[in-house]
Amino acid sequence: MKSELKTRKHHFEMIIDENSQVLILGSLPSLMSEKNNFYYGNPFNRFWKIIGTLFNEDNLINQSNEYKKEVILKNNLALYDVIKECKIKGSSDNDIVKDSIVVMDLNEILKKYNIKLIALNGNKAYKIFKKYYPEYLYMTVKLPSTSSANARCSLEKLIDEWKVIKKLDKFS
Repeated sequence: MKSELKTRKHHFEMIIDENSQVLILGSLPSLMSEKNNFYYGNPFNRFWKIIGTLFNEDNLINQSNEYKKEVILKNNLALYDVIKECKIKGSSDNDIVKDSIVVMDLNEILKKYNIKLIALNGNKAYKIFKKYYPEYLYMTVKLPSTSSANARCSLEKLIDEWKVIKKLDKFS
């Protein structure tokens, strides 16, 4: 079954509060995430395994969306995506039609909150962010994608790379 080209719009609320210091940005929620109505809702995506390991939360992937949100906030993180709308076939970042991308307005967020580090989950999120928000590159880190499509990167390597979101003093 071939996927059709469709316009997809981001509809998840940003997870952020006044204590958030690290803004984690993905590209766009997958179809599975949309079905599960929360960020990184594909059980094969390793995002929640990484966050659970880094912040000592066992089995986070099987917790409720509300609990996952609490874990993000209690660890001074924020969670959102770069793309507000685009044309795409299926869920792969590689299938996003480049000239169809509409980005989130991140300027207001970055002015309002005390974000010290922007962690970009994967190449696509980084490339889009770099194009539209070059003035904030000094406070970004490009991290390997947590997607199962990034199979060449082991869970152990991902956890090691993602440790940077815990080292805020380095970016202050």
